[in-house]
Amino acid sequence: MTADAKAAPDAPIATRRRTALEVLRALRQPKVAVMLALGFSSGLPFLLTQNTLGYWLRDEGTSLKLIGFISWVGLAYVLKPFWSPIVDRVDVPLLGRLGRRRGWMLLSQIVVALGLVAMAVVGPAGGLTALGAFALVVAFASATQDIVIDAWRIEASGDADEMGLLSSAAQLGYRIALLVADAAIISAAAHLGWSPSYVVMAVLMTIGVAASFSAFEPAKADEALDAKAPLWTPRGFFDAVVGPFIEFFGKHGALGLLMLAAIAAYRLPDFLMGPMYNPYYHDLGFTKDAVAVVRAATGLPGAFAGILLSGLCAVRFGLFPTLILGSVMQGLGTAAFAILGVTHGPAAFTAVMALDNFAQAFAGVALVAYMSSLTSLGYTATQYALLSSTYAFLGKFLKGFSGAAVEGLAATHGLIAGYQIAWLVTGLTALPPILLFLLLAWLQRRRRLRA
Repeated sequence: MTADAKAAPDAPIATRRRTALEVLRALRQPKVAVMLALGFSSGLPFLLTQNTLGYWLRDEGTSLKLIGFISWVGLAYVLKPFWSPIVDRVDVPLLGRLGRRRGWMLLSQIVVALGLVAMAVVGPAGGLTALGAFALVVAFASATQDIVIDAWRIEASGDADEMGLLSSAAQLGYRIALLVADAAIISAAAHLGWSPSYVVMAVLMTIGVAASFSAFEPAKADEALDAKAPLWTPRGFFDAVVGPFIEFFGKHGALGLLMLAAIAAYRLPDFLMGPMYNPYYHDLGFTKDAVAVVRAATGLPGAFAGILLSGLCAVRFGLFPTLILGSVMQGLGTAAFAILGVTHGPAAFTAVMALDNFAQAFAGVALVAYMSSLTSLGYTATQYALLSSTYAFLGKFLKGFSGAAVEGLAATHGLIAGYQIAWLVTGLTALPPILLFLLLAWLQRRRRLRA
């Protein structure tokens, strides 16, 4: 194992801080463009089985309760650690000649595209069970794609600055994809219908396919992986499945549990009411074109500003202050949706959407950078899958009840007031992660002083 590989588990530390000119030059690297395209491919399927699907279902008269429950297909993203050891250690048959990372990327992207076409063909008219089954296939393939793209991003990074650069590129691509799958598709659905629009989304997965062919196969973790026993042996299976957890808690000790708790609570403001965003716009009387225009106007500028300022804040003040500020903004951004129940003119809608896009992008970059810093070579895919599923599990489980919660509140307060109360309560869920990260920062500072 090289000296660089040995140093990596503790943290990828750059020997010299890059100048602004060097950072700009780094943006011209081919792998930054590849990471941007892979981030797009990662983000595109996410809402198509979640919030956007909810809009389609609400258009067909589906109840909020059922829309909330069908969002549980997103739990596929939570189960990633169960098959991430296979992605880490096993080559894909036939496609394995591209390399382990690239082969898994291509396979998952093909399955996502085929699953989206199947959703378009079946539609709600074919029954929620069949539509939900194909959405689940898309979600599992998308989660697999996330596993391997996250591993590629970490292993393709040369140092801490480059990891931050690739993380920002990934987040920008991801946010562009969310805009396409949450704004452009709504406008398309208003004119073409939902099924043709989903076929267009399937075609857009070719962007990820092209990136998979253009990417290089990272060799950074090869020595660490090659030194391990084969997966099909008892020793290899134990190391692949249990080793990442042993290594993680061996490095972080009891603080590892606090880290997982803070990560698990961090995105609650974004997740809890996720299935209700589009039904809310529908029930407020917004047209699809109006929603698409506001999202297009605020989505990319807000995401770009959030990504840029989050990266600058992390460099200037450190990860913990950035994480805490991101949590504050997430809470405010989510609670602000209650305003639309009082006044939902174009100006108010634009302001709320701009704040939400900025807050989610800012918090997303901070969390991705933090989780990436906790992984170790040899267990990259599995450990990052563990961390990313940890941040998703609680929110993705609880959001399944969001429709039932709104309908319950609507029974006594009216539909719009029910939505408003739910937004305000969800905004308050930003408080626990703020307290947890403050405690974690204090404990880690004490540990460093004792060392």
